[in-house]
Amino acid sequence: MATLNWVLVILISTLLIDLTNCSSGGFSADPYGQQQLDRVLHLPGQNFNVSFAHYAGFVTVNEEAGRALFYWFFEAAEDPASKPLVLWLNGGPGCSSIAYGVAEEIGPFHVEKDGKHLYLNPYSWNQAANMLFLDSPVGVGYSYSNTPSDHLNNGDLRTAADSHAFLLKWFDRFPQYKGRDFYISGESYAGHYVPQLSQAVVRHNSATKDKTINFKGFMVGNALFDDFHDHLGLFQFLWSAGMISDQTFKKLNIFCDLDSFILPKESCGKILDIADKEIGNIDQYSVFTPACTANFSVMNQFLKRRNKVGHLRKAYDPCTEQHSTVYFNLPKVQHALHVYNRSNSFKWVTCSDDVYNNWKDSPRSVLNIYHELLNAGIRIWVFSGDTDAVLPVTSTRYSIDALKLRTVGPWRPWYDDGQVGGWTQQYEGLNFVTVRGAGHEVPLHRPKQALTLFKSFISGNSLPQLEQISDSYHHPMSV
Repeated sequence: MATLNWVLVILISTLLIDLTNCSSGGFSADPYGQQQLDRVLHLPGQNFNVSFAHYAGFVTVNEEAGRALFYWFFEAAEDPASKPLVLWLNGGPGCSSIAYGVAEEIGPFHVEKDGKHLYLNPYSWNQAANMLFLDSPVGVGYSYSNTPSDHLNNGDLRTAADSHAFLLKWFDRFPQYKGRDFYISGESYAGHYVPQLSQAVVRHNSATKDKTINFKGFMVGNALFDDFHDHLGLFQFLWSAGMISDQTFKKLNIFCDLDSFILPKESCGKILDIADKEIGNIDQYSVFTPACTANFSVMNQFLKRRNKVGHLRKAYDPCTEQHSTVYFNLPKVQHALHVYNRSNSFKWVTCSDDVYNNWKDSPRSVLNIYHELLNAGIRIWVFSGDTDAVLPVTSTRYSIDALKLRTVGPWRPWYDDGQVGGWTQQYEGLNFVTVRGAGHEVPLHRPKQALTLFKSFISGNSLPQLEQISDSYHHPMSV
């Protein structure tokens, strides 16, 4: 009888979708009814069918202020009932997980050059899990607050609290996922968001014994960890990659201490300008791939610590961010995603300068949170593309070393289709992985290897070794 009632709710709600979408938005007190109101039936520029359901809408995380976060949820392509649930977060602070995570990295739909059409991503992470993308905090992407000052008063603390409130309410809306294995992942400034939200979930679960969020672990890539080690590793990477001179490298280490690097003093500022000229007009998020010529004026973002994610794709178009800007500003796209009641002056942007420039609190390190979570018995993986000159692999290695973890597995290469995909080191409580040839957005530059990495993470299996590869593969002879 319960199953029959559920089916009736779905059928009735489905009949109401078209009527609701013509109004100012929809609300149902029944969670399954609300799911159907959030269901995305078709997207403009989608000239193909998909086998999985996906949903988009808003979850209000603070009733008094009217803060509401936008989400886009994709069920797994096959047998979603058996797959875990994964939340993905992009960083900035102020950058949209829809712009990057969905539209050019790990989502099933990517945006074509014309900004009006979509194509299927063959390496979408919803091949292995149910994927939930969140634009956080308010002021990012479509997420908003009815209290305008909220957009100018974001910070790490409120972002973690609002994201946790979102999760609790989202599980109420999608109760079939309560108790499902749940993971959090992200990149760049989400190196703060992911462990901070993980800490909030772990503490809540411990204090309340609530089993709604069956949290199993987290994974972060090219992450902001610790300002001192991030700064130390950046200069070393630029020098070792041959991007700056010996003299400039020495002066950077002399004149740019941590405080001077974040708020450059005159002597530090001058040497940073010299370093920028030596580096030239390259994409510092992916140093060996073409830069988007339209973005040369912002190629020195590393000097300002703007940890935005950005610019690349398919047959390799470094200007893909611009295509997403066109697509997600289309009124018919916003209508399909249930984005209602935005003012005529609203413009969707990939990264919000208002959010970034008015950020209120950001600890210099999250290593203390890692120490806490390492004792919580959850799975923790850290990965790094090795051609990123914004948050480089050297910085990540310094930060992991600072945790002083016991090594339990040897440094070794891992393989994908017979080729070295990168290298990995297993520590007590943490697994570190590099991805060979990937920039700041690992799934963008090495999508196939990133999917292999993701599948290993959620399964808890080691990354493939050479002996695991098919016997048909023969290593080429050295000559």
